[in-house]
Amino acid sequence: MAEFIDGKAAAAEVVEKVKTETVALTEEGITPGLAVVIVGDDPASQVYVASKSKRAKECGFHSVQHTLPAETAETELLALVKALNADPAIHGILVQLPLPDHIDSARVIQTIAPEKDVDGFHFINVGKLGTGTLDSAFVPCTPAGAMLLLKRVRGTDLSGLNAVVIGRSNIVGKPMANLLLAANATVTIAHSRTKDLPAVARSADILVAAVGRPQMVRGDWVKEGATVIDVGINRIPAPEKGEGKTRLVGDVAFDEAEKIAGAITPVPGGVGPMTIAMLMANTLVSACRANGRVPPSL
Repeated sequence: MAEFIDGKAAAAEVVEKVKTETVALTEEGITPGLAVVIVGDDPASQVYVASKSKRAKECGFHSVQHTLPAETAETELLALVKALNADPAIHGILVQLPLPDHIDSARVIQTIAPEKDVDGFHFINVGKLGTGTLDSAFVPCTPAGAMLLLKRVRGTDLSGLNAVVIGRSNIVGKPMANLLLAANATVTIAHSRTKDLPAVARSADILVAAVGRPQMVRGDWVKEGATVIDVGINRIPAPEKGEGKTRLVGDVAFDEAEKIAGAITPVPGGVGPMTIAMLMANTLVSACRANGRVPPSL
């Protein structure tokens, strides 16, 4: 049976360290500030934004939430982002995606000042990650959290290990591959058009599933003793719970994979809790950089 990699416990440790560091900064007259912007009333986005704002307040941050109607003009949203860029009390800016169809999401994200881009989506931060300049980059929160969990099992130096990332999204797959490369792993990025995907997956000492398809990675795709990081969060019907009920599963068939893997992240309770924790960490790092402080290692 595989070791379960406890994301809830790891996230709680990160948040506690952020809280401690925030107290120290606040005593010096510096309060980390996070601004979250949401446009429209998408229910899932509302839940995510509420969770982020709540956690920011728990960490002792200056937390600001801007809730805009769905019909907000792109020019209005861009003006708000530029105002937040100029606000010295704000160290992190997060614009919740997706945005309404009439707004160019890419233009909005690229308008965020790179030094306040705590989501790590600005091209400057993407470029820094791609070139291994991690000391001054912001790494997207989900892969950053996944990497922290992985390092707890495998250590910080992954030399000699084969890593396979299934999924090539800009939000998870590509940044995850770059983080693995930076840790000296030999990395393969696989996807829906990869020939004989199960065989490629079986070559992995570290298998990262970030494809967004429930339970796609079966147990016989997993190498004996591999570390499996399941980034997927999918809701599927759960008739055993009652009519219309659902449950969360990952991109990995957990019950099959745990019998073969050496370590595995569960869903829920694995990578998921790390995302908001790393957002708090990125905001703290931004506040430190803005005030000439050396950011803490998390």
